[in-house]
Amino acid sequence: NRITKRGSSRLRHALYMAVGAAIRDKRKARTDEQLLPRNKRLREYYDKKREEGKPYKVTIIACANKLLHWIYALLKNKSTFQDIA
Repeated sequence: NRITKRGSSRLRHALYMAVGAAIRDKRKARTDEQLLPRNKRLREYYDKKREEGKPYKVTIIACANKLLHWIYALLKNKSTFQDIA
């Protein structure tokens, strides 16, 4: 389950950037100090991998792989994404 160099470099870059945006925190409101992740499940997976001692880029690629599996499952089942946040 490694990332390969055989596929589209643009797709790899897009997945890398999508994961970076998904795990980033956002404020609930501009005046509120409470921070929430943009994608809760992906952020939990990211935190779990970081606690295991994985480096940042390895963790991001693992999250990109997970995101790719989610996208494939959505396309295969012809369903829509439902965020739990």
